[in-house]
Amino acid sequence: MTKRVFSGIQPSGIPTLGNYFGALRSWKAMQDEYDCVYSVVDLHALTQRFDPDVLRSRTRYLYALLLAAGIDAKKSAVFVQSHVPQHCELTWILNCYTMFGELSRMTQFKDKSQKQPENINAGLFDYPVLMAADILLYDSDAVPVGQDQKQHVEIARDIAERFNSVYGGIFIIPQPMIPKIGGKVLSLLDPSRKMDKSDPLPGAYLSLADSPDEIMKKCKRAVTDSGAEVRFDPVGKPGVSNLIGIYALCTGKTTQDVEKEFEGKGYGVFKPAVGEAVNAVLDPIRRDVDVYLSDGSQLDALMREGALRAKAVAEKTLTRVRRAVGLAESAHV
Repeated sequence: MTKRVFSGIQPSGIPTLGNYFGALRSWKAMQDEYDCVYSVVDLHALTQRFDPDVLRSRTRYLYALLLAAGIDAKKSAVFVQSHVPQHCELTWILNCYTMFGELSRMTQFKDKSQKQPENINAGLFDYPVLMAADILLYDSDAVPVGQDQKQHVEIARDIAERFNSVYGGIFIIPQPMIPKIGGKVLSLLDPSRKMDKSDPLPGAYLSLADSPDEIMKKCKRAVTDSGAEVRFDPVGKPGVSNLIGIYALCTGKTTQDVEKEFEGKGYGVFKPAVGEAVNAVLDPIRRDVDVYLSDGSQLDALMREGALRAKAVAEKTLTRVRRAVGLAESAHV
């Protein structure tokens, strides 16, 4: 049988070029090999404080972006997390099989608590259990994640194994899947850090929603290094090496190819070329996002269809769980 993959993306900000190459592009490719379930996980975003209209707008934008980036709603279940209430019900049940000590050791809870010390809420602490419910609801065999999210898949496995040890084989035990990408996209202003959509300096990242002019300006203002030689040397020339990596990802060329192409031409020629290469990748995506957002009724229909498709799978899993723990079946008509 075809293995199932689950992955979610938060509407806490607009994804960057790094998110595209690190996740979205591989999500599109996975559809040919796996049964894919993709979600805009808006409930996770509530651990931060957002203007309600901004969160709604970002959720719709992100859903349109998934489709524009090549996620086929006929091949994959594509839905908004809050449209499938089974996520919340399973989260509460799994809370009762999750140890306080496990959650207190989660690295991301510690990191986010430092970033928002005025808002260390219970949802932030319980975030991994909701993520476990996201994964386990769909009998997911694998979860594509970066290294920083691997710990969340590991705790989902621990919770599932604990539950199964009591009630038998209710859950499939998921495996983390670390996508292979051709290079890491780093901050344009500080190439010692990865490109981050939450960076307080907009010039540090290339947003998928940036206009062509904004992309070009950011690339031209990107930090480079002394001299003007376009040479790939991540240690000695981290700034220009980051731009070489971005150009290579956008064009499908190797870093050696890029060095040869710009040999003797300098940064004044190279930086605008990077901007053009990024825009060549993003232009069709931006265009399709605009098309989806311009027809609100069609987007709503796709969201409903995706939610119904996800609910059909989620309800089967939750029915097994309810029966296992002893909840009254007559309560769920």
